[in-house]
Amino acid sequence: MSYWETITVGETIELGSHTFEAEAIKRFAAKYDPQGFHLDEETAKASMFGGLCASGWHTAAVCMRLNVDTRAAHAREWIAAGNPAPKMGPSPGVTNLRWLKPVYAGDTVTFRQTVTAKRKSASRPGWGVLEFTTLGVNQNGEPVFSFDGAAFSGTD
Repeated sequence: MSYWETITVGETIELGSHTFEAEAIKRFAAKYDPQGFHLDEETAKASMFGGLCASGWHTAAVCMRLNVDTRAAHAREWIAAGNPAPKMGPSPGVTNLRWLKPVYAGDTVTFRQTVTAKRKSASRPGWGVLEFTTLGVNQNGEPVFSFDGAAFSGTD
């Protein structure tokens, strides 16, 4: 059986959780998204958010890190079981990226992906395309982040 064959539509993969600490929010914002409500508690309190919150791009970056780490761990397990290394390719893009609710300092967000479709590529022999929905929920179970994505995966 190939790695591709083990992936089923409807399967949900837990990517992990991350707590967004105030200092990390500020460091990321200072480097990549220097808006007051990401940089300073007092400015954030006076904003529409009412408190220091993470950049949406910070949330997306954390999700990507957890995704890569989870996929690599699954590949290591697959190989350790005596199987050939799976081919994992890039993503052709995402759609419907949404920051549904602010991620405040101290919030813990748990991310998961659900496979929504898979098909073999007509133009790239030996490759298929996986489609999935990614969701992040905070410690209260409230959705805070989502997107629909796709990624290439080897079919051999």
